[in-house]
Amino acid sequence: MPGGQRNPLSVTRLVEKVADAVHTATGNAHDLAKVTKSIVEDKLDVPCVDLVIKFIGASGIPKLDVVGTADPYFVAKIDDEVSMVSTVKMNTLTPVWNETWRVRNVPITADLLVEVLDKDIGSPIDDFIGKFRTSVAAGAKEVEIEGPLFRRSRGTFWLKIDSTPSSDPPEPRYLFDGPIRYSRHLSPTVGRLTNLDDARLYSTWKMYLVGVSIYFKEVYQHWNVNYKAAQTIFGTGATSLAVRTGIQAGHKLLYARSTSNGFGVIETAADVLKLFHGEKLNPKDQPTSTHVAPNAFQTTQTQTPLVHRVKPAVYTYIISAEDDSMRFSETGAAFFVDFASKHALHANCCERVRYSGEFHPRPRAKDGAWVGWQDFNDSMPDETVDWEVLIDNNSGTYSPDKAMLPTLQALLEHNFPGFRVQALDREDKELTKSVQACRDYALKYRGIQAKHLQPHLQEGEESLMKQAVANGAVPNMQ
Repeated sequence: MPGGQRNPLSVTRLVEKVADAVHTATGNAHDLAKVTKSIVEDKLDVPCVDLVIKFIGASGIPKLDVVGTADPYFVAKIDDEVSMVSTVKMNTLTPVWNETWRVRNVPITADLLVEVLDKDIGSPIDDFIGKFRTSVAAGAKEVEIEGPLFRRSRGTFWLKIDSTPSSDPPEPRYLFDGPIRYSRHLSPTVGRLTNLDDARLYSTWKMYLVGVSIYFKEVYQHWNVNYKAAQTIFGTGATSLAVRTGIQAGHKLLYARSTSNGFGVIETAADVLKLFHGEKLNPKDQPTSTHVAPNAFQTTQTQTPLVHRVKPAVYTYIISAEDDSMRFSETGAAFFVDFASKHALHANCCERVRYSGEFHPRPRAKDGAWVGWQDFNDSMPDETVDWEVLIDNNSGTYSPDKAMLPTLQALLEHNFPGFRVQALDREDKELTKSVQACRDYALKYRGIQAKHLQPHLQEGEESLMKQAVANGAVPNMQ
C-alpha cells in the first residue's frame, strides 16, 4: 500500500483468524497450517520477515540402537516450502549442532517444523526420534521433542530465531539465503574395496545454492526428447519404468545421509578451492612431480607431494529443480557404470532441471599472461596462481539452452565469492582445448590412469546398479 501502511481491517482479520485457529486447534498442529494457508489464499496483506535461525542442540534424546547410543540429525521445514537437513552427530544423546539457516521473505504466520531422527547405518530408513512445531517469532526457544506415541517427551531442543522486516519490493517467498552448505557422500562401494586409488572417484557432492529462483526465475531445462538415452529413461513403456526405478534407487544409495558424510560451508574463495583438492593415493601409487611448464614463473625442479593440491579433473553436474542444490561428481566416477545417463542419476530422474553440464578447475597467471593446465607446473604452489571454474552445458539428457549460460555464470559468481567463473557453450573451441589440457595434465603428471577418465569398475567390484538389485530396490530384469 502507499507509504508502506497496511490496511487495519486486514490486520484485524489476520489476528482474528489466528485467534480462531488457536482456539479450535486443540492440539492438532495441522489446523494452524491450514488456517495460515487460507489466509494466504484470501490474499491478505500478510507481513513477511527475514529469518536467521540458529539450531543450537538437544539433550535427553533416548537411546534407540541396541549397540551404542544414537546418531541424531534433524530436518527443518518452514510451511513445507523450504527445508534444510543438518549434519549427523555420531554416538551422542546430547548433540550440539550450532548450525545456522537464513530464509528471506517468510510470512509471520509461518510454522517451523523440526523432525529429529537417528541415522541407522545399513538401513534405508532412519529411526524417528520425535518432532516439534513452533512459530517463527523471534527469540530463544526451548522446545520439547514429542515422540510418536502419546506425544511423550523425547528430549529438549534449543534454538534461537532472529527476524527483521523483509525488503520492499518483496522477493519470492521462502527464499533460501544461506549459508551455502555442502555435503560429500561416499558410494557404498567404498566400504567393499581395499585397493582404493582415489576416493574422489567414489564421491558425490551436494551443495545448496543461494538465489536460484532470482537468477533463473521460471526457466527450467526439460529432458531432451530428441536424445535416444533420454527417450529410454523418460518414455512411457515398461522398459523405461524399470530404467527409472534403477536410476532412482542408485541416486538414493549415492546421496544417503550417513555418519561417513563430509560437510562444509562455502564462505570464501579458499573454501571453493578446497572442493577440488585431490586425495592421497595408495603409497605404492603415490606420484611426485618434477614437471616444469614452458611459461612457468618458477623453473626450479622440486618434488612435491600431490596431497591437497588441486586435482585436474572434469565433473558432471546438475542444478536441481527440486531443491536448488548443485549435485556433482567426477565424470569418470565408478558408479556411473550401467546407467544410461550421468545427469539423470544426479537429478534423481527428474524430467527437468535448472541447468546441467560439466565443469573443471583451471589455473591462470595472476597477471593474465597464461591460462590453462598446459602452462601450469607442480613446482608452483596452488596459492601462487589464480583459479577459476570453467563450466558448460554439455548434457545430452537435458540439452540446456546456451542462452542461459550468462545467467549460470552470474549465479555461481554470486555463490562463490571471490572465485572466477567462466561459462562456455559445449561447442566452444576454447572449452574443448581446456578440457583436453586438464585431462592431459592428469595423465602425464598426476599418475591418473586413462580408465579413471571414464566410468569403470575395479577388479572384483560390483556396480551400483547391481547393489541396488541386491538390496531389492530394483527388480532383476535378467
